[in-house]
Amino acid sequence: MMRKWLGVGGVIVGVVAAWACGGAMQEGSGALESVPTPPGEVPEEDEDASLPPPDAGIALPDPGASDDAGIPDDGGGDTGAGGGADAGTQTDAGTDAGDEELPGGGSVHGVDLWPQEAVVDYTQRFGVGRPQGVAVDDAFNLWLLDGRRIGVIRSGETQPTWASNIGQAGRGFSSTVICGGAAGRAYVGYYAKELDNPEHQSAGDPAYGDGDLDAVRLTPEGIKLEEHLTRSFRRGKDGSLTWNPPGNTGLHNSNDWHFDEDRAVLGCAKVMRGRDRGDVYVSTNHGVTRVNGLNYNSHRHPTWFDDQGHQHIGYSYAVGIAQDGDVLIGTDWTFGIVTPNKDMGVWDWMDPKSLNPMKVESSYLPQLNSLAEFDFWRAFQQTRDGRYYLASASFGLWEMTVVSAKDRGQRGTRVPGLPTDRLTSLAATDEGSLFIGTSGGGLWRLDANKRLFRVTDVAGNTVKQLVYDPSTSPAMLYVLTDQGLTVLRGY
Repeated sequence: MMRKWLGVGGVIVGVVAAWACGGAMQEGSGALESVPTPPGEVPEEDEDASLPPPDAGIALPDPGASDDAGIPDDGGGDTGAGGGADAGTQTDAGTDAGDEELPGGGSVHGVDLWPQEAVVDYTQRFGVGRPQGVAVDDAFNLWLLDGRRIGVIRSGETQPTWASNIGQAGRGFSSTVICGGAAGRAYVGYYAKELDNPEHQSAGDPAYGDGDLDAVRLTPEGIKLEEHLTRSFRRGKDGSLTWNPPGNTGLHNSNDWHFDEDRAVLGCAKVMRGRDRGDVYVSTNHGVTRVNGLNYNSHRHPTWFDDQGHQHIGYSYAVGIAQDGDVLIGTDWTFGIVTPNKDMGVWDWMDPKSLNPMKVESSYLPQLNSLAEFDFWRAFQQTRDGRYYLASASFGLWEMTVVSAKDRGQRGTRVPGLPTDRLTSLAATDEGSLFIGTSGGGLWRLDANKRLFRVTDVAGNTVKQLVYDPSTSPAMLYVLTDQGLTVLRGY
């Protein structure tokens, strides 16, 4: 069934979309609100959608600003109250603080001591149970998320160590996803309700601390909270770094700290190789945030305007990394492809567009639905042959061909042969395959020759998550299902 987000609210004027957002879109006298569909689950057909607020708009850089892909000479002014101290002369996201000895001993880079067999049931062999999320850090430690519990197995150990009620879990927030970081570090996402009015006037407003993202650390005493992420990393118009505001403000808009819009983490993807190796992209109810170490820049999102000029964003569930390092973003409505600048401080900048070029800006597939209808994108990947694939929670698997960067409608071709249209996840591997997670139909593989078949070695009918780590030899594909965790090697 078609779902629309309807509402009245501030109308965005002009032709440039701003990235600082605020003001609640409402229907009647009450703001619409609903819990996002947790990653891996499929929306009910008659489920009502919540309505994210329209962008409030901020002053953007002068269109005549430098098109240099480095630090801008003009534009993108620091809109945070109180400014913020210049963090120094650093010109990019820098080296992660994880470049140190792994707490408790061991190499920063780790050693792959995991089983070498082609298929291993980790639930049986290592007692990981049936967690809701898995991740791997730079030392090949396996992280597990199970409600209010966080677990880890060091590479070479035989069973997980667990810790409960750390960070936001101890405050009663529901966990959503886990993502690997530097050696001995992981990020845990949480859900918090959207605010009717996300704009705050005081950095001390306690709502800032709700939900968002925790960094946890493996120490000799076990798993500990390292930090509830709060360090917004952004370039001002003069090229200096701005950190705004001080205090525990969680994830807030990097271009205007007053707006607390990224409150529910829905997905994450780690850059496994290349220039930005180690960076993590977190998708939320409002956009995609870039994380390096304990710093972040928030946010970017595909968007569209209706006939009344209202801006629609959609929850960002799908986030992936393309073969060349592009960031792939999919929402309930639209999708986009962004080539990230080396400097994390300009991730949220929309102008000049050469800072973060967009191969696809904010698009949809007219072969599937109209723009106003939900497509429920849950995964977005690019295979070794350069083809793009989008997985929907309701409409199956689609190959996407880029018509042009400026086209709203790209070309979609449905991929037949799957037993269900209810998909959960995708993983593209180095040998050319695309692994496809389904809800109720098990794990499937589209090989390099575009032959489709079920992977019968993996138990379970519903795939919750796929995590691919090409840094090991042979590569590892973590497959989390309703029956537990299986690891495939060699793809």
